[in-house]
Amino acid sequence: MLVHEFGHFAVAKLLGVRVEQFAIGFGTRLFGFRKGDTDYRINALPFGGYVKMAGETPMDERSGDPGEFLSHPRWQRFLIAIAGPVMNILLAIGLLTGVYMVHYEHPAYLDQHAVVGWVEHGSPAEKQGVQPGDRLVQIDGVQNPTWEQVEVKQLLSANQPLGFAVERGGQEIQGSIVPVATGNSEAGSAGWFPVEPVIIGDLESGMPAAQAGLKPGDKIISMGGQTVPSIQAMIERLQQTQGKPVEVLVERGGKQLSFSLAPVLADTPGTAERHYRLGFKNSYETSVAQLSFVDALGRSIQDNKRYSLVLLELLGKLVQRKASLNTVSGPIGIAEQTGAAAEEKGWIPLLALSAAISLNLGIFNLLPIPIMDGGVILLLFIEGLMRRDISIQIKERIYQAAFVFLVLFAALVVYNDIAKTIAQRLP
Repeated sequence: MLVHEFGHFAVAKLLGVRVEQFAIGFGTRLFGFRKGDTDYRINALPFGGYVKMAGETPMDERSGDPGEFLSHPRWQRFLIAIAGPVMNILLAIGLLTGVYMVHYEHPAYLDQHAVVGWVEHGSPAEKQGVQPGDRLVQIDGVQNPTWEQVEVKQLLSANQPLGFAVERGGQEIQGSIVPVATGNSEAGSAGWFPVEPVIIGDLESGMPAAQAGLKPGDKIISMGGQTVPSIQAMIERLQQTQGKPVEVLVERGGKQLSFSLAPVLADTPGTAERHYRLGFKNSYETSVAQLSFVDALGRSIQDNKRYSLVLLELLGKLVQRKASLNTVSGPIGIAEQTGAAAEEKGWIPLLALSAAISLNLGIFNLLPIPIMDGGVILLLFIEGLMRRDISIQIKERIYQAAFVFLVLFAALVVYNDIAKTIAQRLP
């Protein structure tokens, strides 16, 4: 938020607009200093911040002073309004570029062609006749998708039909599938999964995997004498065997080791349900590299562009009521994600999350909602077409209605965050 407000501040100062306050937080002023016309201050409520420009809103008293925001030509007001979101987007690109130069890591399967390795029993994919070995050649208009593209499409399409086509034995089979909503976030899942090795990540103390001596990095080769094509296949088989001991063959340091484990019925993170579990977090097989500055910048721009399009698609589905509000995280959800990232080793997870948050803020502020930067830009565009300013009275009503909308929306998002948090902790 600081870099966002600095964007507004810097361009406003550059164009000669009088900035009265540059604030971090809201509410009562705690401390700060004054330099020139500007009061640089820290406020009591540590949420976001703002830049207060003279004559910025229709409700402000106007004297016609050339230093007032509304006294400046529309193109200058446009530059001031768009500077904040642009700074957010540039920060996201810069952070990811730095991360990728140090450690570019991502699950290897995401870049692969979408070849189905496992189909969940009773899932929409099974009901549509999808089989292991099928290759997805089209989904929702995307030709020859990677697994990352497939996952994004199904995640945003809970309870909504998705057109798809698979290739099997040289023949193309078309169909339509309706992903089901899963977990507290109600993300869509079709029930098809890639071939991905199951690798032990974090172990839960007191659970069967830790007690039996499994270690992070162990690669599971088979369970009960059957190969394990994905973590989802393993989870489904555990529900079938329930608490009966199973033989698990793992690879560790080039050697194969066998363990006998008895699954236990336990809470499942992220859901309110209980499942038979061994007690470990799956760790994906990853592709790791250190990119040059040029390659890192290119990859960062490409990833931020893709994330932006996904975010806009999600917003569109929310407006059309084709996606659940549970897919959106507010301040509580963001705080939980930040805490989880901070617990991971090194600064990279936290920097990557910061880049995502900055990008989200930049895109959100560009929405055509009055009071938001996008709303200011929209009104400037309308005034440009009219070749005259919208009356102060009309602007006042627009801003008042927008303020009420944003307060209600913020309250809904916070309530949704609280409800999801409570649901995760219920037995």
